Amino acid sequence: MSDRKENRVVVALGGNAITQVGETGTVEEDYANLERSLECVADLVEQGFEVLLTHGNGPQVGNQMIRVEVAKEQAPILPLDVMGADIQGGLGYMIERVLWNKLRRRKSDASACCMLMMVEVDAKDPAFQNPTKFVGPFFRADQVANLIAERGWQMREDVGRGWRRVVPSPVPIDVVEKEDVMLLLRTGTVVITGGGGGIPVCRNEEGELFGIEAVIDKDRSSRLIAKRINAAKLIILTAVDEVKLDFGTENERGVREMTVSEARKHLADEQFPAGSMGPKVESAVAFIEEGGQSVLITDHIHVLEAIAGNAGTRIVKDN
Repeated sequence: MSDRKENRVVVALGGNAITQVGETGTVEEDYANLERSLECVADLVEQGFEVLLTHGNGPQVGNQMIRVEVAKEQAPILPLDVMGADIQGGLGYMIERVLWNKLRRRKSDASACCMLMMVEVDAKDPAFQNPTKFVGPFFRADQVANLIAERGWQMREDVGRGWRRVVPSPVPIDVVEKEDVMLLLRTGTVVITGGGGGIPVCRNEEGELFGIEAVIDKDRSSRLIAKRINAAKLIILTAVDEVKLDFGTENERGVREMTVSEARKHLADEQFPAGSMGPKVESAVAFIEEGGQSVLITDHIHVLEAIAGNAGTRIVKDN
């Protein structure tokens, strides 16, 4: 596509920007966190960037699954893709409202729009044969057989905590609403979409879409969205101001810049755990190898400094 602009950026908002560790995830807590974390998005708009904002939804979907279980005798059970859509819409509304108000306070003409997004995966993805993603509430061992028989769930023991459902985490391959997103971006609208990795869908033999019960990694999804809309930059916001090597040891040190080759070496050396920084660095490498300009990994406080090269971690092409 020829629509690439150097000022088009995807900002991937980490889950901690919405619900902090130790919080219960009340609406009041989430709004307070968004008031802080979205300030950097308003900054980017003021700087002239076209912004697409993605976000996590782990705690919120988990709470929704608990609600469904509690109410299952009085209300129909919802499939996981519908629950993801519900939360993508609800959180998107909250983000849109907070950001809209911030832009108005700054006398900006920019608008914000929450948009549901379906993200396509391959029905033949090997992940469907080996579900590994824990979701939802904990169950007792004596409940497991009935859940498998009645719901068709796959269950595993989450060591030391109880039994939980596991679902596939397939690789995203396409973004259904990419053209619609491009239209909005061209109008100067901040697009809020792809929450929780997007609503996972597959295509049947006729090319029609159907929802599946799976969870797409939000960093992988953000990378794919950035590629599909021809964004020059991907900004991954997390709980730390920069990527660390030898994290948690006496040799811990921050990294201001990494080339793709250096990032691959650190991944091979297991510097970045699979459950935290690993997927972020992997997604950064993939985005750049697919034509992206650069990736910044930082927290919401240091975004403008990171863009200027004075904070955060920048991942770039090899020279």
